[in-house]
Amino acid sequence: MEYRQLGRSGLRISTLTLGTMTFGGKGGFSAVGSTGIEGARRQIGMALDAGVNLIDTADVYSEGTAEELVGQAIKGKRDDLLLSTKVRMPMGGGPNDAGLSRHHILSGVEASLRRLGTDHIDIYHVHEWDGQTPVQETLSTLDSLVQAGKVRYLAASNYSGWQLMKALAAADARGHERFVAEQIYYSLEARDAEYELVPLALDQGLGILVWSPLAGGLLSGKFRRDAEQPENSRHLSEEWNEPPVRNEDRLYDTIEVLVDVAKAHGVSAAQVALAWLLGRPGVTSLVIGARTDEQLTDNLAAADLVLSSDERAALDQVSTPDLIYPHWHQAATANDRLSDPDLALLAPHLKK
Repeated sequence: MEYRQLGRSGLRISTLTLGTMTFGGKGGFSAVGSTGIEGARRQIGMALDAGVNLIDTADVYSEGTAEELVGQAIKGKRDDLLLSTKVRMPMGGGPNDAGLSRHHILSGVEASLRRLGTDHIDIYHVHEWDGQTPVQETLSTLDSLVQAGKVRYLAASNYSGWQLMKALAAADARGHERFVAEQIYYSLEARDAEYELVPLALDQGLGILVWSPLAGGLLSGKFRRDAEQPENSRHLSEEWNEPPVRNEDRLYDTIEVLVDVAKAHGVSAAQVALAWLLGRPGVTSLVIGARTDEQLTDNLAAADLVLSSDERAALDQVSTPDLIYPHWHQAATANDRLSDPDLALLAPHLKK
């Protein structure tokens, strides 16, 4: 297992992170998975044995049950791992039971600490943007948690480029602890993050953690053009349709290349999709979750898979996103002065 530095922080995390959205199975999360305490202990043990040192969860997963299961499963192992959790989503029906207000963050962190059975959270994510709470209120509250030792590092998830830059600028202006990482959706199925979020991370020194790197299982190799959807698949179901698929033709073209590369290595398409992401600019770690031990074992093996430059080029070509404005204009008229963050998106589009 490789360990990469998380942004400009001194923290080193494994290139694969164990995700726990499948833990619990309460409410809408039952469509994702229903791993109980024995399965949680087993999967966390498997991950630690493979060299994973970060467990990622969230207060909203199964209404707090995922955090409770993680807390029970890591008893006696807390010093051997890092914990990441999140705050922002609704945790009740009251007017202050969601968002990034001082009230909700302080209530949320105390509840997460209790459920996890720990005195600190290693990486605390704001789970989503809150456009109605002043960013200064959010940042000053998060800063106080770091100063109190309840949180060690801060990160953001699911922000747009301007929202994340606004938060970083506000933190810098006031001397608050800034985000060291962002957790984003990024996969061969949808490379939207390359428009703004990946270049921003490279420019601002943020680590990138990727959620749903297999696009909700779509890149597992089980979904093929003109074939029946796999049994028990959650994707495109009425209960769970995240992430959305906007270009099915491109998806299936990408899967064909994935399967061909996988056959050449004698591995699963999922391993190839994960290995491709680990070679992308700025990516620090992939958050992998699994309904079954077999899926987890397969995903963990991706840490050792090395793709050739030709294989990467084939995957790049079939999945490269179209340039939207102003990127197509900059590729045509500003290509004499592009930085490394610029090139993370534009390089494949420039004439040789």
